Amino acid sequence: MPRPSNTAERREQIIEGLLNVIATDGYEGASTATIAKAAGLGSGLVHYHFKTKQAILLALIERIGALVEARFERRRDAAGDDPVVLLRAFIDAHLALGDDAEPRAAAAWVVVGAEALRQPAVSEAYQRVVAARLETLEGLVSEVLRARAGHARGAREAAAGIMAATAGVLQLAAAAPSAMPRGSAARVVERMALGLLDGES
Repeated sequence: MPRPSNTAERREQIIEGLLNVIATDGYEGASTATIAKAAGLGSGLVHYHFKTKQAILLALIERIGALVEARFERRRDAAGDDPVVLLRAFIDAHLALGDDAEPRAAAAWVVVGAEALRQPAVSEAYQRVVAARLETLEGLVSEVLRARAGHARGAREAAAGIMAATAGVLQLAAAAPSAMPRGSAARVVERMALGLLDGES
């Protein structure tokens, strides 16, 4: 009987290797050799499973998007129907600390954003993840506005502002960690978001 393929497992190891490298050394610091070393594999296996470093990065973008989505789903399941609690759950999934926090993914996401400015394929993948998050966020913001003001006018703009605040906090935490007290990011963005939505009411 033939052995089952370990292709998926190897690909995951390689993606994890890139995550480890770029979270500490950035994308420029990632080479096939450094990715392979971080993954505990030989360089040949990295080339076998991914033709380019960019291909690994594209797979990492999908993984980070899925990780944040799974984090939100766990919080959504516990949140009930209160639209404000659901909005907080969304922000927490992106920024809060806790047992399921993944600081490497947050740091890597900042690097991905920078690479999206330089590489069209990375930009496309990045925009897909952001668009999906923004669609979810707009729905949550709409529900908060309906509950508070009886309408959802301004939901798209408010959602974009909250998303921008989230991205800005991640950037600040990565580039100037002492500027944002540890553990305060989600709380600060939640207060900003709710203040913004009060203004839309």
